[in-house]
Amino acid sequence: MSPTTEHLEALNGPQRRAVTYGEPVLPKGFRSGPLLIVAGAGTGKTSTLAARVAHLVIHGVEPGRILMLTFTRRAALEMRHRARDIVKKALNETVSGISQSMLPRMQWAGTFHAIGARLLRHYARQLKLDPNFTILDRGDAADLIDSIREELGFARLDKRFPRKDVCLAIYSHRVNTQSSLQATLEQQFPWCVGWAQELTQIFRTYVERKQQLALLDYDDLLLYWHAMMQEPRFAQHVSRHFDHVLVDEYQDTNRLQAEILLAMRPDGAGLTVVGDDAQAIYSFRAAAVDNILGFPDHFTPRAEVVTLAQNYRSTQPVLDVANALMAEAPRQYRKHLLSIRGDGPLPSLVTVDDLSTQAEFVCSQILKKREMNLPLRRQAVLFRTASHSDLLEIELTRRKIPFVKYGGLRFLEAAHVKDLLAILRWADNLRNDLAGFRVLQLMPGMGPVNARAALQCFAGQGRSVAGLREFKPPADARLSWNKLLDLLTELTRPQRAWAGQVGLVREWYKPLFERLYEHFHTRVGDLDQLELLSGQHATRERFLAELTLDPPQATSDVAGQPLLEEDYLVLSTVHSAKGMEWDSVCVLNVVDGSFPNEYSTRSEALLEEERRLLYVAMTRARQELALVQPLRFAVTAQAPKSDAHVYGGRSRFMTDKVLKALQETVFHGTRLTDAGLADAAADVVDVTARAKQMW
Repeated sequence: MSPTTEHLEALNGPQRRAVTYGEPVLPKGFRSGPLLIVAGAGTGKTSTLAARVAHLVIHGVEPGRILMLTFTRRAALEMRHRARDIVKKALNETVSGISQSMLPRMQWAGTFHAIGARLLRHYARQLKLDPNFTILDRGDAADLIDSIREELGFARLDKRFPRKDVCLAIYSHRVNTQSSLQATLEQQFPWCVGWAQELTQIFRTYVERKQQLALLDYDDLLLYWHAMMQEPRFAQHVSRHFDHVLVDEYQDTNRLQAEILLAMRPDGAGLTVVGDDAQAIYSFRAAAVDNILGFPDHFTPRAEVVTLAQNYRSTQPVLDVANALMAEAPRQYRKHLLSIRGDGPLPSLVTVDDLSTQAEFVCSQILKKREMNLPLRRQAVLFRTASHSDLLEIELTRRKIPFVKYGGLRFLEAAHVKDLLAILRWADNLRNDLAGFRVLQLMPGMGPVNARAALQCFAGQGRSVAGLREFKPPADARLSWNKLLDLLTELTRPQRAWAGQVGLVREWYKPLFERLYEHFHTRVGDLDQLELLSGQHATRERFLAELTLDPPQATSDVAGQPLLEEDYLVLSTVHSAKGMEWDSVCVLNVVDGSFPNEYSTRSEALLEEERRLLYVAMTRARQELALVQPLRFAVTAQAPKSDAHVYGGRSRFMTDKVLKALQETVFHGTRLTDAGLADAAADVVDVTARAKQMW
């Protein structure tokens, strides 16, 4: 009996072409050349890949000889179950049959790292590895590097040396891109360039220590698999395990992963990769968009390319904006997304006065849509960087709109924000040992033991700031300690005005902030927002009280019990929103400096990734899309009560072609406008006459 075609009936033309590419082999089996499926946003990528797996099984390919590589365990499980369900329906199976045994037989479906670990254990003795090696998670790997830092004396230098997390990030980027350490430092960690020799010493010791202890870290799973595949006999032996290799999200692969695949399938036989170059947004994780752009040319003849452009998610006006944005990208697989959902409201570009007005606009629209029966959970607010939602979170809390946030801590829970608030809280109440304990440990050499001893001395001196001078801090902390005592003395003076206190705290905190947090420049925006907020309150006590009256668990914090709320809004960075969708999406800060990010302007490649990031944000919307561009951004390094500001430049991505697909509107908020003065028109005052009377 010939194989059924029922599993193809629900597919559109390009999907069917992708699923059936190749030819059956008698008496059973299926062969094909290399295939690239370019799947635009919302075009049914997962369904197509699952249907291809089902098509192979239906034609007699043994499930255990199909290798499926994904980027999350959840994606692998979903792919297996979808393929099983398609086979079950296509063959009309009920109790027994091929579909019933598919899941236990499809054992080679998983993430790159999981599959790598299995292969390394299998070939461990040939690779001179202990087959009982232990896999380190990121935290353990960072701790091991930290102990080596201490051991080699680099933690006690008189200059700022990279902390453990940055050291691990440098090591990981170097491994996954196969770039030199010097190139990695120059391109991704320029402030660490001067430490190349010391970092080399740390990493060499790190590798030796792992080998001594039979440890492999997350990156080793790819590195060792890659090294194994560079030996032709191993590559051929591994390759013979599998008839077909399928890869999801190929645009997110790094150089190691791409070279592993090419070593397994140098001729491309049975190799299928799926992805969208327009959604390649993870270069900071060493992903290389060139892997998908250059895939067809690795083979002779070139790989087959099938483009999926029929969109099942968004209305056509939303897709028109996304199409216009990507039409101006210089290097890409050209595709024009078409919606099966038809027409809808025109996306808008909303101009607002400043960040406060932006927060007011977003909240008003969210509540308006909620009253129109669009639940909060079907609405989302997206942003380039986690700190961009700071003022919005405060406004949402004030209006009692519950929310969850993905891609960074909520504003008041971020460690650096808590640090700064702890200083103010300690100054506001010198009996607050909890705040004092946190503040004291910010200084070098002041661990928990010294911090407790200082607090005991403080209590013994009647909690007098002057009494703290009796405590002798560690030598490393002496400079910061003396400055802290001066700061506390100033903050606790009864005559000291509230204005400018946050600035004083930031001045003391700045060197500690830069020492404690790697990539601190991405966090400084939170402290800017905190300083701006402080100017809206008359006293320190009111400022601290307003920020703490609504604790996180009262606003549907996901670590608590969000189901106690009837509904909640989603706040997310664009990176964390990839793969998600909502009926209504609002994108914040669509101005130069955010889209594109200011740090991306140093290279054309990074600028194009920013374009793709905005494209991902746009294509999360099913029905309604609003892009918000604030006009003014406050300058925080200024005199108290100053109104200094800069104007935000229109995003370079908002070209004439893109603007034609948008409805441009203006939102002024509740500020006083000319229209608001209309009621006062009846009162006439001759100001010119009064001016003459002065002389």
